[in-house]
Parts: sequence; structure tokens; C-alpha cells
Amino acid sequence: VSYIDHNLLQIGYENANDHVFLQDFAKKHGLYFSRAGNGICHQIHLQRFAIPGQLLIGADSHTPTSGSLGMLAIGTGGLDAAMAMAGKAYYLKMPEIINIILEGNLNLGVYAKDVILEILRIIRINGGKGKAIEYSGSGLNNLSILERATIANMGAELGVTTSIFPSDHTTYDFMKAQKREEHWKELKADEGAQYDYQIKINLSSIEPLVAIPHSPDAVMRIKDLEKTRIDQVFIGSCTNSSYSDLATAAWILKDKTIHHNVSLAVSVGSR
Repeated sequence: VSYIDHNLLQIGYENANDHVFLQDFAKKHGLYFSRAGNGICHQIHLQRFAIPGQLLIGADSHTPTSGSLGMLAIGTGGLDAAMAMAGKAYYLKMPEIINIILEGNLNLGVYAKDVILEILRIIRINGGKGKAIEYSGSGLNNLSILERATIANMGAELGVTTSIFPSDHTTYDFMKAQKREEHWKELKADEGAQYDYQIKINLSSIEPLVAIPHSPDAVMRIKDLEKTRIDQVFIGSCTNSSYSDLATAAWILKDKTIHHNVSLAVSVGSR
């Protein structure tokens, strides 16, 4: 699938030429082409193409978003992706496996973004280099696919090769809603599977968190920053632009006004 989701507002002809080239290339070789305005590749791929148990290579570091659906999704360089499209082998070193066991339920006002920020606080940025994360635990029953997608997406900030969730009844319900349930199959770890590392997190113990400049692992509790002035707010990106994210923001902002000194922008992830 060829996606146009970067550099949509152009100040020169170069990007427009690139977009035309990608469209012509897709037509010539029978590829799917997602034109500018359809949405962010990671959101669209999750909704329309991701399949449990299959392998995905994408030329973007946040490709593991589709791991939320039980897909082995790996971000790579553009040349590696092009070589794979041409039928060449894609090589990678076998990563060590981190099993993150999620238990409990998120409290009101705590979201999936707080979960991955808590993991960043524990592992630190690039602490996952040469590793892959496999999520498990009873807490998964309380996380939707879109919440799992937020967590899998930001595995990139940890430096991990990929992040993957099991394919379960929640996965089936999501795929059925997308009219793709025929592609669903159950996937879970083998009984007695061995891991290089294990981390156990109780979701109910996580507080609202925020990453302050200038690093995703500079994590602090929001209550410790209550007096910090807000100048700009952006709701979107490939991490938090799903319908549920926007619905949550709308619920919080309902019957309220934006402060005259605050700039608020909202960008939806897909149509």
C-alpha cells in the first residue's frame, strides 16, 4: 500500500511530483494507493489491511501500530521496504523479548497514552533497542484495539523492533466492525513461553502522565505540573487521532471555551 500522508501542504513542486510518481507507480504495479486526505497510514492500515498473524514491513518507525491487531509489524528504512517489494529478503537480528503483563483496569481520566508513558518511564527512550515487546495479562480485556494501537505505536519511542498484542475476542469485534472478520484468527503465546524480560504493570496504579520537553521519557505526573501555563494544544498524530481519542476530547471540552491565549488544533487520523 502506498500512502500519501506527509507534506500535504506544499510550498514547491517537489512534493507534488513525488505524489504523482507514487500514484503512477501504484497504478503500474497494481498496488493500493491512498491519496492525500484519506488519513494517516497507520490508522488506515489498522482499519483496512492489518491481519493477525501476518508480517508487515513499512517505511516508517511507527509501523508497529498494527501490532495491536496481532500482526508482526516492523518499521524499516525506505530502501529495505523497496527491496522487499522487489522480492528480496529482509534480514533482521532476532530481538530479545520483553513480556509486559498488564493487569487491572484504568481509572477514570487515565488513558492508553498514560500506559505507554509509564512504560517509557520504566524502560526509557531507546531502552528497547534490539528487543521486541509482547503484551499479555488480564488487563488486555479492558483495552480496546484503538487503545492497544496507541500503546503499540509508541513502542517506536522505546526503540523496540516491534510491539505485538494477542489476537482475541476484542480483535474479532474490531475486525467485524470493519467488515473484515473473515481475516480474524486467534493468536496467543504458547503455553510456557519463555521471555528474556518480564515487566508487570497494574493499570489501576497508573496516574495521568505527561512527557515534558524534550524527550518522550521525560515523564511526570500531571498533578505535579498543575501550575504550568499551556500555550498550544494539538490533538491528533498517528498516536492519538482515532475516533475514540477525538470523542474523549469532545467530552472533556463540551460546554467549555478555549482560553484566548491558547491555540488548539485537531487533526483526525482517517476518514
